[in-house]
Amino acid sequence: MKKAQFVMVWFLPLVVIGGFFYPILGYFVLLAILFMLILSIFKARFWCWNFCPRGSYLDLGLSKISRNKAMPRIFTKEWFRWTLFAIIMSLFIFQIIRAGGSIKAIGLVFVIMCAVSTIIATILGVAMKHRTWCMICPMGLLQEKIGKIKKHG
Repeated sequence: MKKAQFVMVWFLPLVVIGGFFYPILGYFVLLAILFMLILSIFKARFWCWNFCPRGSYLDLGLSKISRNKAMPRIFTKEWFRWTLFAIIMSLFIFQIIRAGGSIKAIGLVFVIMCAVSTIIATILGVAMKHRTWCMICPMGLLQEKIGKIKKHG
């Protein structure tokens, strides 16, 4: 495993657990998204495979208990990934609007988003390959597309 993963993996429980007590910790998710999107201009999905706290958790922990079964082919379909992206982003935007501008409430939206996607990643990772979530991750999809734009642009 990469050394960076041993450091980055600790950000996941910090946000997922600590964020329910201190919602401001959710802003670590926003910082990660911004850094990841900027990095993707130069290195596509480099963040995913090297620095993503959830990916680190999936590699370091979940890989040991994964059933290592093939994931459904639909997970690799472009239309499915974009549909999932649209659904997740719509729910996210709706929750941000509902937060009414409260700094703590917006931080909690990021915490909940991180917690729910980690639960889904864990279920998928145990039932199938440990990094199944990574195939449908909305941020991974964005990184992939930004990286391709830079490559072809």
